[in-house]
Amino acid sequence: MLRQQANLIMYISVMLDQISLLIAFSAAYISRRGWHGFEKFNDHLWILLIVMPCWFLLYHNVGMYHSLRTVSVTGLLGKLIKAHLLGALIVASLLYLTKSQEFSRITLVLFLLYSIILSLALKQTVRWILGMLRSRGQNVRHLLVVGAGTQAQQLLTLLSKHENWGLRVVGLVTVPNEQPIKDVTQNYPVLGGVEQLFALCMQRPVDEVIFCVPRNIFLDVEMFLTRLDELGITVRMVLSTGGRFNAQREIGLFHGELPILTFHSYAFDEFQLILKRLLDVVGAFVGLAITLFLFPFVAFAIQYESPGPVLFSQERLGKHGRIFKCWKFRSMFLDAEERKQALMALNEMNGAMFKIKDDPRVTKVGGFLRKSSIDELPQFWNVLCGDMSLVGTRPPTPAEVATYETWHRKRICIKPGITGLWQVSGRNQITDFDEVVRLDIQYIESWNIWLDIKILLKTIRVVLLWTGAR
Repeated sequence: MLRQQANLIMYISVMLDQISLLIAFSAAYISRRGWHGFEKFNDHLWILLIVMPCWFLLYHNVGMYHSLRTVSVTGLLGKLIKAHLLGALIVASLLYLTKSQEFSRITLVLFLLYSIILSLALKQTVRWILGMLRSRGQNVRHLLVVGAGTQAQQLLTLLSKHENWGLRVVGLVTVPNEQPIKDVTQNYPVLGGVEQLFALCMQRPVDEVIFCVPRNIFLDVEMFLTRLDELGITVRMVLSTGGRFNAQREIGLFHGELPILTFHSYAFDEFQLILKRLLDVVGAFVGLAITLFLFPFVAFAIQYESPGPVLFSQERLGKHGRIFKCWKFRSMFLDAEERKQALMALNEMNGAMFKIKDDPRVTKVGGFLRKSSIDELPQFWNVLCGDMSLVGTRPPTPAEVATYETWHRKRICIKPGITGLWQVSGRNQITDFDEVVRLDIQYIESWNIWLDIKILLKTIRVVLLWTGAR
């Protein structure tokens, strides 16, 4: 997802730049004419319609949409000033040619000043936010590199120049008959040999495996692709390869230098991913507002029947095995986990999931909370934090994942969700875990934003009718 990651960042940068231009233009107009003159603002919108695409081209020309990680604040300011001076010449020429007298030149100067200040502040703020998130391990893709020779060194050098993309190398895997480069192995941990690759991918969060293997070293490419596809891991190869595979293929140049062949186990459109995250944030705020309103009543009911914590948290596995705390309203007695082993024989699910009818560990209040799905309202906090999505796959526990077959692990290659295809497909009637996984994989491989909206609408219907949950 190297190209997708770069495109996603560029799309967001362009959107923020266009918004800042609109704000700067409006602020300049108000500063010059005051609020009383704002009714004539529409008469000058034609200038803004020229400015916005023009500034996009100018920003692109001065390198504002390339990696800015190594660019200092003064360097960034220099790029902004250069783009704005060129833009000022274009706008001033248009005003002269159209003989527009109503748009003050002072307004143009104020616009340039406001735009430079706002753009600089915005880009520095985004830098700070991204840096803070990535220092906490959020919005980061974990890469495992196969190889430790010249090709791996070239890739790792390029990655080090693009830390703002959130691509983190978790380690190296060596291959037989390749002489590792000392600088490479000193800067990155060597986790093992290629024969341990699949075990390493299951032991730690790995989003992508990148093969940097010389032509003269033979590897069973098809076997690696098949096994890693089962795990839902994207595979990239910095080498020429043949064969026919079912995975979607993408050939591109990383940073215009390094040819990379990519095999996606699933492919999500980056623009739709932005829409998905916006939907998550809006839905999370709505859900948390409902949670805040119901909290006093739910808390009183829970503690009245079973004194103890109102909220229950449990370690769950998110995207590619990332561990997070999943929150719910407590619906069981405090000793529920200790009593689980004694009830395993009554498990109605075939496979790595535990569910029984009339679970004796569930309180009466908890039964109502589960039936109405109110117990899951605190998970909107997980959605807001980015650990979960509104729609996805059910987040499993580490103990459940430890019993997974290899192909089951593909269901954890995306963010888990509060609801999903399984939840709206009559989950109480599905007792085979393999069927649950098939529904999850169907969702992953056919995902688009409209599918999420469709599932959310079905979920609302299921919740209102009190069907499917227990």
